[in-house]
Amino acid sequence: MTAAVPTILATSGGLVPSRRLRWEVGPLTDYAVELAEVSGRAPRVCFVATAMGDNAEQIKSFYDAAVQRGFAPSHLALFPMPNVENPRDLLLSQDVIWVFGGSVAGLLAMWRLHGIDLAMREAWQAGVVLTGVSTGSICWHSGGTTDSFGIQLRPVTDGLALVPFSNGVHYDSEDQRRPVYQSLIADGTLAPGYATEDGTGVLYRGSGFAEAVTEEAGKTAYYVDRSPDGTVTEQPLDTRLLRAP
Repeated sequence: MTAAVPTILATSGGLVPSRRLRWEVGPLTDYAVELAEVSGRAPRVCFVATAMGDNAEQIKSFYDAAVQRGFAPSHLALFPMPNVENPRDLLLSQDVIWVFGGSVAGLLAMWRLHGIDLAMREAWQAGVVLTGVSTGSICWHSGGTTDSFGIQLRPVTDGLALVPFSNGVHYDSEDQRRPVYQSLIADGTLAPGYATEDGTGVLYRGSGFAEAVTEEAGKTAYYVDRSPDGTVTEQPLDTRLLRAP
């Protein structure tokens, strides 16, 4: 099974601390798998760590967490060369694609170099659920804020634009995120969009917003817009608390 409509769960979470593993799958990731509507077999979940240079420790951590949760794991690596003969076939065979954080600028460059941007769009249109954290959230949008270029946040404006919004991540945990995101919307560098506090995510069905969800009680997502006079408005969203399985 695949999602009935193209589906993205863009998050600032999805991983939770673990006593035995580096990290474990959190309720946001479980929700992404639920959205894929898999029945009768283990959900196929592909981990993509391009933004971290395909860091081997993170890939191993994903496999450990995925096996613990009962997923059928795989991964796509591009460094130093693709780890599979046909990345498109791998991505299209999945129920969920989970993209890790790191450098969004580096990720977008490598994806375009290898045609992964086109494969991701095709997978999304085919009903494979796209999800991820931080860079793995911004990449689906038209743009967002990034530390890819240095400590000071800068805009990235060449996201895949599967949805016509910008994206702000780590909205409550990194001091620059909120003011820089708002200023870039105010001056028109970024389109209006959705911002997520750590532990929260926004769900898109097709290219439209569907709901905000959180794996941490009390956390919130926001819609940030620009008024005709150039001022910015920030609207807290009703954010549904997800329960751990």
